Amino acid sequence: MFNTYQPPVYDYQRSVDQQAGQIAHHPLIIVGAGPIGLAAGLDAGVQGMPALILDDNNTVSVGSRAVCYSKRALEVLDRLGCAGRMVEKGVCWKVGKMFFQDQLVSSFDLLPEAGYSQPAFINLQQYYLEEYMVDRAGELDQVEIRWQNRVSAVEQQGEQVVVSIETPDGPYQLSTDWLIVADGANSSVRSMMGLSMDGRVFRDRFLIADIIMKADFPSERWFSFDPSYHPGQSTLLHSQPDNVWRLDFQLGWDKDPEEEKKPENIIPRVKAMMGEAMEFELEWASVYTFMCRRMERFRHGRVIFAGDAAHQVSPFGARGANSGFQDSDNLIWKLRLVMQGLAPQQLIDSYCEEREFAADENLMNSTRATDFITPKSDVSLQFRNATLALAKQHDFARKLVNSGRLSDPAILSHSSLNTPDADPFDSPMLPGAVMEDAPIEGPKGEGWALQLVDHRFQLLCFCEDATRISAGELQQLSELAESEIPLRPLLVYRRGTPPAAIAAVHDSEGLMAQRYDGRDGSCFLIRPDQHLAARWRSLDCEAVRLALNTATCNL
Repeated sequence: MFNTYQPPVYDYQRSVDQQAGQIAHHPLIIVGAGPIGLAAGLDAGVQGMPALILDDNNTVSVGSRAVCYSKRALEVLDRLGCAGRMVEKGVCWKVGKMFFQDQLVSSFDLLPEAGYSQPAFINLQQYYLEEYMVDRAGELDQVEIRWQNRVSAVEQQGEQVVVSIETPDGPYQLSTDWLIVADGANSSVRSMMGLSMDGRVFRDRFLIADIIMKADFPSERWFSFDPSYHPGQSTLLHSQPDNVWRLDFQLGWDKDPEEEKKPENIIPRVKAMMGEAMEFELEWASVYTFMCRRMERFRHGRVIFAGDAAHQVSPFGARGANSGFQDSDNLIWKLRLVMQGLAPQQLIDSYCEEREFAADENLMNSTRATDFITPKSDVSLQFRNATLALAKQHDFARKLVNSGRLSDPAILSHSSLNTPDADPFDSPMLPGAVMEDAPIEGPKGEGWALQLVDHRFQLLCFCEDATRISAGELQQLSELAESEIPLRPLLVYRRGTPPAAIAAVHDSEGLMAQRYDGRDGSCFLIRPDQHLAARWRSLDCEAVRLALNTATCNL
């Protein structure tokens, strides 16, 4: 199928649940073993929750499909135990360049500052990602994947959902407390429930061509407007592992997708772009249409939609899979608390509140990028070309050039789970933002701030001199650690020797204090998904408890 990759085949196995007349129960079922369904299952597994993943296929995705994974996605996947293999295999990059009529007009650096555990972006074919995630699932006793188990019907019955499944051995049914639907943009579950996605379909088509070639281009993202080899249109070039390069060609709405996918039509385009002397092989090709749309609501009773099943954006900006990982990251800790009886179902509604907001932000950015890349009127085209021409010499115009604003984590500043600041802070990491990474030293040696957060809430307490922690402060922190909702106080100190009674890390380079505005005595309440819930200039146990209740809807 591929010149550089042999897809694994996962065997169908008859399960013990396939007994005539029986409906076995699983607390959490996930539909779809793509990146987002696998992420949800892995997250449940690492948090000690049993998760059953159903997929109608028996292998990984065909074609490289999603290819760009952001720093935030890698931070999430690192917590799930997958990022190491991804970064090792992937092509790391952070620089993007934009060209107009073969001249460089603008460039950007997505991570100009050092001191982060993950790169700004990696390029990695989706089939590698899925294979690594399936391997990781095999290491977790709580996660089960059933291949060639196609969901054929979904019916909500009171406090449960009954799922009908087709297999090579015939049909059977399961019941579940919660059903996560992550079966992609053409979600069959969404269709069978009579639900839709609303938005825009852009009247343009793009050709993706993955080619194998040995080229010495730098590991950068190159986007070209109106190049000489493809006049009046746009192209994109960036590298993947195994000497595979992703090329995107804007085609126009009048092109026949089936004709454009034929090698005899792809090869001349590639030769025009890369030069007649460049040797290459075609690896995979597809034609796609830009779509920016989402479901009105992501939760329907006990059925919750995530990833492309809930929202779809055009690919420029890498906001599809990267946003989907943030969906699962947001959802699973909330489901765990609800299923354990530690939070009301209102907490699940906050998933809709936060991730629907994030989807709208992605749709807005994706729509703006698409309008800039593919102007549909003479006025829009003139504005676009004038902007690109001015960008060669003027900084104000460079800021207007839009070849796809690259994926950033959503800042949930208006979330109902936040506690507003009562004290002044200089850091832009306001409540709702993702906590900043930084190097630290802990009991196990050198590490990273983001790796401190597991599936518990964390209270980061900054301290200049750890030897000055009083017995009263230790007692308060000890009482907080005994909260019904799991909470871990963690001392972040610059010097001195911390008391053995509290978990502590050394801010060895002072970057945590700098990035958080973590002055002596400052405290930061971090959610299990690494978003900041509240912050104070001094420890106030009652304020911490109230913020913890706010962040879990226990009001």
